[in-house]
Amino acid sequence: MEVHTNIPLKNYVTMHLGGPARFMTDVSTPEELKQACDNAITRGVALFILGGGSNTIVHDEGFNGLVIRNRILGFEVLEKTPANTTVRIGAGEDWDKVVQRTVEMNLTGIEAMSGIPGTAGAAPVQNIGAYGQELADTFVELQAYDIEQQTMVTLNANDCGFSYRDSIFRNESQGRYAIVSVTLRLYSEAPKPPFYAAVQEYFDTHGITLYTPQVIRDAVLAIRADKLPDPKQRPNTGSFFKNAIIEQWQLDELRKTWPSMPAYDLGEKRFKVPTGWLIEQTGLKGTLHHGIRIHDKNALVLINESASSYQDLSSAREVVVGAVRDTFRITIEQEPLEL
Repeated sequence: MEVHTNIPLKNYVTMHLGGPARFMTDVSTPEELKQACDNAITRGVALFILGGGSNTIVHDEGFNGLVIRNRILGFEVLEKTPANTTVRIGAGEDWDKVVQRTVEMNLTGIEAMSGIPGTAGAAPVQNIGAYGQELADTFVELQAYDIEQQTMVTLNANDCGFSYRDSIFRNESQGRYAIVSVTLRLYSEAPKPPFYAAVQEYFDTHGITLYTPQVIRDAVLAIRADKLPDPKQRPNTGSFFKNAIIEQWQLDELRKTWPSMPAYDLGEKRFKVPTGWLIEQTGLKGTLHHGIRIHDKNALVLINESASSYQDLSSAREVVVGAVRDTFRITIEQEPLEL
């Protein structure tokens, strides 16, 4: 296990911004992960676990500590019944390749999350989701190294505190756990409607009435290719903002001015409003600010066209957040974590 110094982090995150890491190392086994964490703690060095870099924003000063790139691989079937199959996935596995493999096994449960960049170990951190599915729907447990207690632990769904694009790993336990593997329970039955609106629209347009995990995956990949730019070609972090969650009274008030405002009932008088729609109404879609382009096909996406610093990104973000707040009295939140 080699430790490198003064590594430019912008080369390891998909927004291509940010300063250097004081130290960086790759780990490929749980034992190497434990060793790297313990050594850092013993020496009083700060730690950050990095997956694919697609959901991480780096500040201009970089990170004065050790960045550990998780490269722990593995895909194991733990249990198979006529109804479902339980699989354990190494945290360093590429998420989309995991989805592809489960689809090839004709399993359903994560096929609508095709094309999401990043690693499997990062999936629980944000409780990733797309097109009507989210990780929590199939999650069984994860194995992680508890850096504070210096021991391996197993956490179930309740332990992880999943909510919309959130978990304990982004909040009270941020930095405490280094995820080693994720266990999911997937299903053998064919996908059934109703499907997410964009997916159903794709099926209707293409005359598709026979539904399989592969059909869902193909549809999602086609939709994403049209709406989400490839971060290898146009630096971005995917959806930069979370969808807004508002109360019933807020929705009622807003619809007096915006009667066509879309909203999805979450129960308990709470509604999810598409933040992309909110940004579009401000007139910012497609515009350029501080070198950051608000994508003309999906206003949730911020693309780095010519920004050279985190400060550029921060300034562009504030333009968007301020415009939505001024127009709707809603404060939107970003999805990517900051390092």
